[in-house]
Amino acid sequence: MDKHVLTLDKGTTCTAWNHSGQRLAAALNDGTLSIYDSTDPASSVFCCTSRFKVQEGSILKVVWVPPEFGDVLACISANGILSLWEEVAEGTEGNRWKLCKLFERNTGQVLDAQFGDCHTSLKLVAAFADGKVKIYELLDILDLEKWQLQAQFQNVVDVVSEFGNASCLSASISWNPQKGEVQQSSFILGFSSNMPSLNSPKVWKYDQDHQRWLPVAELSMPEDKSDQVYAVAWALNIGRPYELIAVATQKGIGVWHLGLNPDADGRLQVNQVAMLHGHDGEVWQMEWDMSGMTLATTGTDGVVRLWQANLNGVWHEQAVLAPAS
Repeated sequence: MDKHVLTLDKGTTCTAWNHSGQRLAAALNDGTLSIYDSTDPASSVFCCTSRFKVQEGSILKVVWVPPEFGDVLACISANGILSLWEEVAEGTEGNRWKLCKLFERNTGQVLDAQFGDCHTSLKLVAAFADGKVKIYELLDILDLEKWQLQAQFQNVVDVVSEFGNASCLSASISWNPQKGEVQQSSFILGFSSNMPSLNSPKVWKYDQDHQRWLPVAELSMPEDKSDQVYAVAWALNIGRPYELIAVATQKGIGVWHLGLNPDADGRLQVNQVAMLHGHDGEVWQMEWDMSGMTLATTGTDGVVRLWQANLNGVWHEQAVLAPAS
């Protein structure tokens, strides 16, 4: 039987789930951020434990940092400002949320931002409306104000060229969720823009030997490189001989296998294994489950669809979750 666990406020624009702490962050169109916690883990009922103002305008996206770095949220505002908020204890008065970092915006508006946890440090990659990509590194895990700009580039294979006059409506970033000392940092990024060279989703990997980020794969067919990308999602790899990545464009949801072993030029082999259809309209959000086997997708039609591959590797729709009204 369905169980009601939480009612979000009217005007909620986005949410972010913290799996480790059983917490939910929900942003409103008036710039307010609400934190919901489970009061009884056995019943999974949530109540609002904090509510604070981030800014006057709407909040477009909220992202939790990896749990080992504390209770911290990144907020992207409608005006393109990226800010970090940290929960701090205040003795007998309980906890409160404080602004710990406001990133300077000297280029375009921030469209997406995601944290990457590698064995050396915490990183944050941000995609901007002018097609720029910036990667920040946290210098001191005990001081969330000390972020350093590690790299800046555009989402193009020809990394020495600069493509101007880009106008991007949205961007989607997904880090490789795999962790480990031998695992180099990598992420996939795609844009929805007026610049075809920026749109095509590319896998970026950090070259430790040369201390730079390099594009090691491009997840699009030759005839689809100009397609605008709405969402990307990198699945957790538990023993597969390849990585599994989903890419949503206006043509559907492409499921890709990404090889693990680079060729002589450092490139990784890619293979599109499925193109999924079923949503009425664009797909704007995708999430893999914690096993990396089931893909959940949703978009403008307001329907959640679950996808899986059978034993023969054929992808199919596993379930459809539609709103009651």
